[in-house]
Amino acid sequence: MSRIFSRIALLGVLAGQALSSLACGDLFDRQNPSREARKDAPAQPPAAAPAPRLPAPAEPNGPQSAPGGDTTDPVPPANTPSDMPAPQLPIVPLGPHARTEDEDNSISVFRAVAPSTVFVTKANIIFDRFSRPVEVPVGTGSGFIWDAQGHVVTNFHVVQGARSFSVTLHDHKSFDADLVGTDPRKDIAVLAVQDAPKNLQPIRVERGLELSVGQKTLAIGNPFGLDQTLTTGVISALGRSVPGVGGVTIRDMVQTDAAINPGNSGGPLLDSSGRLIGMNTIIYSESGSSAGIGFAVPVAAIARVVPQIIHGGKPDRIGIGIGIDPSQSIERQYRIRGVIVIDVAPGGPAEKAGLKGAVRTRRGLSISDVIVAIDGEPVQTYDDFYNILDRHEPGQKVKVTVQRGDQRLDFEIELILIP
Repeated sequence: MSRIFSRIALLGVLAGQALSSLACGDLFDRQNPSREARKDAPAQPPAAAPAPRLPAPAEPNGPQSAPGGDTTDPVPPANTPSDMPAPQLPIVPLGPHARTEDEDNSISVFRAVAPSTVFVTKANIIFDRFSRPVEVPVGTGSGFIWDAQGHVVTNFHVVQGARSFSVTLHDHKSFDADLVGTDPRKDIAVLAVQDAPKNLQPIRVERGLELSVGQKTLAIGNPFGLDQTLTTGVISALGRSVPGVGGVTIRDMVQTDAAINPGNSGGPLLDSSGRLIGMNTIIYSESGSSAGIGFAVPVAAIARVVPQIIHGGKPDRIGIGIGIDPSQSIERQYRIRGVIVIDVAPGGPAEKAGLKGAVRTRRGLSISDVIVAIDGEPVQTYDDFYNILDRHEPGQKVKVTVQRGDQRLDFEIELILIP
């Protein structure tokens, strides 16, 4: 009996061990699914032994070399998400004296010329609902101090149509100003600051500057009413002809890509030495904002016209002593290319040279002489006539070519100032 019991106990032990083995294997398979896949996979030949690896040099913030030549990945900090980017290295800022030479130049030019740049505000008188006169601002622009007496240069279109003006200096002090005179054909105007302070800093003007395409330009002004704004660029082109507000083309304009926006008009365009090379005047843009194409009245025209306005209230006009029609309505009516001599001033240089004016008859206007060239340059419009003579001085002589009927005649005529 005892022998039977021993056999049953032995069988029970063996069955328990088998069940335990099956349970452990099932648990291991569930925790390692790849093991089940390997059971059904066909037998593979044994893989070749991997080639020994040489230990790689340690890299900062990179894989670290483990004992025995193996590499281990860096351990991320605790509580760091796996998709978080690696921390960037800190940026070391430049020292206070590490600016480029070009930056230092721009800074020094701005500091030197900003006190010479002003903010111009124009106003008009309107009447309120009680018929009381009220002065309201109608526009703003820029300008620059011309001399220690308080003369300020700006654009004609900045002051056009206004009755009163104020000038705000670099220290934000404002003064009333009077209009001295204008030259609409050059888009130049001159104001005089009332009770001008004695510490005014005139802008630096030099005649005969040699400008080159590509040289640096700096524009200071008050775009959109934001005073003392600096933009930089280069001279994009020289000798541009741009239609002016005075009805004639402004020639020899300086083209720049320095940003010029509404409110910059009248401000100075400078070179890298802080010298005036032009007055910011016009932009080419469909939106009215800077498109990288701006134009400035050249300093040669400014330096010649501004003293004339200060002295006489208007620019000097050069002529030959004839009467003409700037609107050229007669030329358009008869489809004539050139400038018709309507009349000749008695005793003037044109009469002395032999020019003849038009004559009115019962059948209409009988045209005698039409100016078609001056010093060999074609004259097809009043614009041509004005701009050619504008380059000369009183007392100089020019060769005037006229068409008289079927004849083309040349006359040497001395230029004079037009009253």
